[in-house]
Amino acid sequence: MTSRTMEIQFESGLEARPVAMLVQVASQYQSKIYFLSENRKINAKSIMGMMGLGLTSGESVEVSADGEDEVQALDSIQKYLSNEM
Repeated sequence: MTSRTMEIQFESGLEARPVAMLVQVASQYQSKIYFLSENRKINAKSIMGMMGLGLTSGESVEVSADGEDEVQALDSIQKYLSNEM
C-alpha cells in the first residue's frame, strides 16, 4: 500500500464534472484507491462517495492505493488533482 497527501488545485474544488473525471482516472487502475478525509475513507471509484467529500480548492487530502499498479494510479491522480491533465 502506498499513500500520499495531495492538494486539490481546481478553482471550483471537486464539483460534479471534476469528480466524474477523477472517478474515470481512478477506474483505469486495478488497485483499490481511497481518499481519506475527516476520518472518512471513500472509494475513489465511487462517484457518489467522492461527491460527498465536498473537497474545495487548496484543500489537502490523503490518497492511498493498494495493488500492483498503485504507484501509477497515485501518479495519475496527483497529476489530475494538480490540474495538469
